[in-house]
Amino acid sequence: LRLSKHFLDSLLIDKDELSASSLKVLNQPIIVRNLGIVDRILNIHRIKVPSKCSTVLRLIQDNFPEISVDEYDTNNSNNNDDNTAADTSTSARSFRISIQENMNNLELPLNSALWYSQLEKDSISVNPIVYPWDFHYIVQRILREELTETSISPNATISKSTVIDGPCIIEDGVSIDDFCKIKGPTYIGKGSFIGMSSLIRNCMIGNNTRIGFNCEIGRSYFVGHDIIPHQNVIVDSLIGENVWFGAYSATLNVLFNRKKIPFELAKGNIIDTGRDHFGAVIGNNCTI
Repeated sequence: LRLSKHFLDSLLIDKDELSASSLKVLNQPIIVRNLGIVDRILNIHRIKVPSKCSTVLRLIQDNFPEISVDEYDTNNSNNNDDNTAADTSTSARSFRISIQENMNNLELPLNSALWYSQLEKDSISVNPIVYPWDFHYIVQRILREELTETSISPNATISKSTVIDGPCIIEDGVSIDDFCKIKGPTYIGKGSFIGMSSLIRNCMIGNNTRIGFNCEIGRSYFVGHDIIPHQNVIVDSLIGENVWFGAYSATLNVLFNRKKIPFELAKGNIIDTGRDHFGAVIGNNCTI
């Protein structure tokens, strides 16, 4: 696994972790999802992990105890890529890796999402995770392609007046109040609450997130333990852990001039996302 640069530090719970692959999709860390895909194809025997990625190392050991895991020093390696490509479009930077040519020694970027199709058995498709909109793209693609059936926990409480439309996963302890609409594909994590008359569409919502009365939450990702009071509109956004929004807040996802949306990676470093719809990136422990 090759370490590469990314700009999602503000969403990582473990601040010492250098990899964005510990972020969860459908309540599963990306690294666990990726290695599960590769293991089904190639039957992995050994994985080499950069020595500074302690969280990734622990996740692999916990989820793949039968696989041997070694650490290697990135200071003496050419694999610590500065993967800040000039083209910021997620699709433009995707690439394919031949399985046959790399069957015995497969090198994969740690900060990426992998895809495998029975129609293209000879290769794995790779979407690098460098920018926040890369992660947003991956979340939405996983929702579309991998969340295809509805699964509602028997321990969830859903009002009879609420409408579940499309494939959704609703976990244990979720409570959904009256007159809501949950438009799939959507994932709602354990212990979350959706307030009366709210619309949730195409979202991944982490555990113990509370959404209040009459909110619209669309195409957004929540790490979890977030509080969204009444009358909020949050669209096309990435929200870290333990974020609190005041009432009547909104995230803007389009520019009034309809041009591509710029994003400030660091002070004075503004780049074009290549997207005409993208909202806010709000880091952990923020108050709006």
